[in-house]
Amino acid sequence: MDKRVKSLVWSFLTAFLFLSLSGTLYSQTASQPSNQSSLSSQDLSLVKPPVPSGPALVGLPSVAPVVEKSKAAVVNIITMKTTRRGPMGRRFRSPSPSPSPNNPFPPDSFFEDFFGFPQAPPRVYRERALGSGFIFDKDGYIITNNHVVEGADEIKIVLDDKQEIAAEIVGRDPKTDLALIKLSKPGVYPFITFGDSEKVQIGDWLVAIGNPFGLDHTVTTGILSARGRSIGAGPYDDFLQTDASINPGNSGGPLLNLNGEVVGINTMIIAGGNGIGFAIPSKLAEKIVAKLRSTGHVERGWIGVVIQPVTPEIEKSLGLGEGVKGALIGQVLKDTPAEKAGLKHGDIVTSFDGRAIGDFSELSSVVADTAVGKTVNIDILRDNKKMTLKITVDRLEDESDPVSGAESSNADLGLTLREITPDLAQRLGVPESSGLLVEQVVPSSLADVAGLRARDVILEVDRKEIKTQRDFNAAIRAVPKGQPALLWVRRGERTIYCPLNLE
Repeated sequence: MDKRVKSLVWSFLTAFLFLSLSGTLYSQTASQPSNQSSLSSQDLSLVKPPVPSGPALVGLPSVAPVVEKSKAAVVNIITMKTTRRGPMGRRFRSPSPSPSPNNPFPPDSFFEDFFGFPQAPPRVYRERALGSGFIFDKDGYIITNNHVVEGADEIKIVLDDKQEIAAEIVGRDPKTDLALIKLSKPGVYPFITFGDSEKVQIGDWLVAIGNPFGLDHTVTTGILSARGRSIGAGPYDDFLQTDASINPGNSGGPLLNLNGEVVGINTMIIAGGNGIGFAIPSKLAEKIVAKLRSTGHVERGWIGVVIQPVTPEIEKSLGLGEGVKGALIGQVLKDTPAEKAGLKHGDIVTSFDGRAIGDFSELSSVVADTAVGKTVNIDILRDNKKMTLKITVDRLEDESDPVSGAESSNADLGLTLREITPDLAQRLGVPESSGLLVEQVVPSSLADVAGLRARDVILEVDRKEIKTQRDFNAAIRAVPKGQPALLWVRRGERTIYCPLNLE
C-alpha cells in the first residue's frame, strides 16, 4: 500500500474513534441533572448519611401484658359518710341580757360567740366519695389510702367484673395515709404482689391503674421522676415521684413496674401541677400493712423532740465544720424520754441505736421503727464535742386513738375535745391546764348517752387527773374491757361524775 492510501486510512480511523468517544461522553453527561456535577461512585459514598454502628432503635415497650396481669386485682372504692353541720354564718344568740342557769356565759362574751347559745339543730348530710385500691391477698385484703376510707359509714368495693361487695376497715395509719380493708364476702380473689421499690431506677417505666373522676380501671403510664421526696405531708415523707397521670379518684391505686408488681401506692398530686404525682413506696407500705393486719394499728417509737435540718447557715453559726450530717434538736418536750436522757436544744443527733443519721428526716423514721421500751445509744454533737447518751423509747400516740392532738374528735365516742389554753382558762374561770374542754357532743353517741355536754371540762378519768390529750388517751386505754370509764366533769360551778360506756 502506498503512502497516500495509508495516510487516508489512518485519518478515517482517527476521525471514527473521536466521534465514538464524544458520543459516549455526551450520553453520560445528559443522563445527569443539569445542576449537579458528575461524581464517581467513590465520591457519592462520601455524601451518604452514616449508618449507626450500635443496635437498631426499637419502639416503646407495650404495657398491655402488665394491664392484663394486674387489672383484675384493682378495685374501685365507693364510700358513704354521714356528717352533721350547723347553719352557715353567725350562730343564734341567747335572747337573755344576762347569764342564766342554762346559759352561764354573758351576752357578747367570747363563749357566746365561740359556742353560740342556743344553737340551731345540725343538719345531716350523706357524702359519697370515690377512690381506688388493690387486692394483695387471695382472701380479699385490700390496700388503699387512709383518706379514702377515713370516717366512712359504708364502704363498697366494685371489682373488675362489676361485682359489688361490702368491705370493712381492718386498720388505718393516718401518718402514712395507708389503710387496710377486707372484703366481707368469703372467696378466692385475684391479687397482685409487691415489688421492690428500692430497685426502681429514675427513668424506669411505670403503670398506674385507678378510678380517676369515676372512670373505672383507667390505665396511665409514665416514668419514675424522682425518689425520696419530702413534701410536708407528714413526718415520714419518702415519696416516689412519677409523671404517670394521677387524678382525683386514683388515690390508693397501684403504681406498677413492667413486671406487674406494685412498687408504690398512688397518693397525691400537686395542685396545678402537670405530671407531678406521688406514691408511697412499696417498701414502706409492706411494713405498715403487716402491722395493720396483725394488730389493727401501728405502734411507733417516740422520744419527744422537735428536729430540723443542719443548714450551712446553722453550721456557721454553731462553729461546725462543713458537711455535718444529722438532725438538729430545736426543742425538747417536757416529761419525755429526750428530757430524761439529758438531750438539749442545739444538740445534733448523728446516730441512733447504731444507725447513722444523714438527712434530718431519717431520725423520725429510725425512732419510729425502734421497739417501744427499748433503751438505745444516741450519739450527739454538743458544742462541737461528741457525746453518747442512753435513751429509752416511748410510744407515739396514734392518730387513730380515741383523741389526739390539740383538738381532736372520735367517731366511736362522739366527742370533740380541746386542750385548755391560758386564754380559755381565764374565760372559763378555771386554773390553767386543769382538764380538757368538751367542744362538741354528737347526738345519740356514747358521750351523749353518758350525759356529757358541750362546755363541760373533763378533770379526771377513773380518778386519774387529766391535763392533756395524751393523759386522756392513756386513761381510756387503761379502762378494763367491759367496764365504763368514770369521768369527773366540771359543769359551770358544779362537778359531777359521768360513766362513759366504751362499747
